[in-house]
Amino acid sequence: NVMEKLGIKFSNDNDFIEKCIDQAGIAILHAPLFHPAMKNVGPIRKELGVKTFFNMLGPMVNPSFPQNQLVGVFNLELARMYGYLYQNTRVNFTILHSLDGYDEVSLTCPSKIITSTKEGMLNPADFGVRQLSQSEIEGGKTIDESAEMFMNIISGKGNEAQNNVVCANAGVAIATVNGCTPKEGFELAKESLLSGKGLIALNKLQELSR
Repeated sequence: NVMEKLGIKFSNDNDFIEKCIDQAGIAILHAPLFHPAMKNVGPIRKELGVKTFFNMLGPMVNPSFPQNQLVGVFNLELARMYGYLYQNTRVNFTILHSLDGYDEVSLTCPSKIITSTKEGMLNPADFGVRQLSQSEIEGGKTIDESAEMFMNIISGKGNEAQNNVVCANAGVAIATVNGCTPKEGFELAKESLLSGKGLIALNKLQELSR
């Protein structure tokens, strides 16, 4: 919803997707456009307003078949299930679950992490930052509020808590691909965010979507 609000085009056109990757370094692959079945269940999922099987299925049917994948899950049982499933593939993966229920690194408590080679816990100290309270990372209550918050953060105007959560999750993704530590990934993500590189990529994606 936020991406749509910011004018990002969703498309399954190969030329458009390749252009986005080449020029912006990122592309959005919207599931309903690549999986016709998802188009039919999408309205039902919205109407239900609760997590469904499709929340679990989504990452497993990524149309690009990525060789590196970061997956956030909403409970520990699902994290273990995904770990078992992914270990039977050739994907270099990281599965994340924050123990207080977030499907990402929240920095509000330890996070369970399962990778292709190990299993353990990630603490805020592993990124060199303090533990946060949930109130510090509340999202917007409307699409407009969320979009404004997103733009503030990616424009380098986010507060410390917001920046740290964004960089922690991006850092784990970087660590998954590069084989570096989460803290090293965090520092690379922070440099990208605060230097404006992330904003440049978003602006290019917006430009290409017009």
